[in-house]
Amino acid sequence: MSSPVGHRRLGMIDHHLTSHKPRSYSSSPTPPKQPSVLTKTDGNLRSLTLNRPEALNALNMEMIQDITTQLLKWENSPAAKIVILKGVGRAFCAGGDVVSLIKLAESEDSTQQKKPVEFFRAEYTLDSFIAKMSTPVVCLLDGITMGGGMGLSMHTPFRIATENTRVAMPETAIGLFPDVGASFFLPRLDGELGTYLGLTGTSLYGWGAL
Repeated sequence: MSSPVGHRRLGMIDHHLTSHKPRSYSSSPTPPKQPSVLTKTDGNLRSLTLNRPEALNALNMEMIQDITTQLLKWENSPAAKIVILKGVGRAFCAGGDVVSLIKLAESEDSTQQKKPVEFFRAEYTLDSFIAKMSTPVVCLLDGITMGGGMGLSMHTPFRIATENTRVAMPETAIGLFPDVGASFFLPRLDGELGTYLGLTGTSLYGWGAL
């Protein structure tokens, strides 16, 4: 015969299973996706913030187009007297989204293969536009600023470095050349510093970026 204690325990388990409805868990609603480029108006001040911190604000085509559209709008607005560029998180901008560009280039779809070229064309056009803007632009290089981030910042008339700033042109590490106008701003550094930075991809930190 089985133990009375065992019977009681089985009975308790059976009662528990039959008298309690299974608990349902509702998943929390997914928060809406934040725009990758944020804008703000404060009087005559205009702010544009790169908002892709999970990717160190690396630039994709959508961001390039949004930045271009917004800066063009402000450039043609008499109410916009000054523009501030900055980034969310620990980077201003780590450059172009190289991973996605490589995936596009390796695609078997010929239409997708053309998109990296379209990206670079749009990026270089944006950098040139920033250099020619009559509206003063101030760029806050708070954090990592490399490659495409240098293109956005180095062509502005006013650049602010902080103790968190880290600037570099690391393209040679992935077999590219220093682009985004680096052939213009690197040679204007003292001595052969520009040549050194362009060939080695060495980073400058904080006050050294000045």
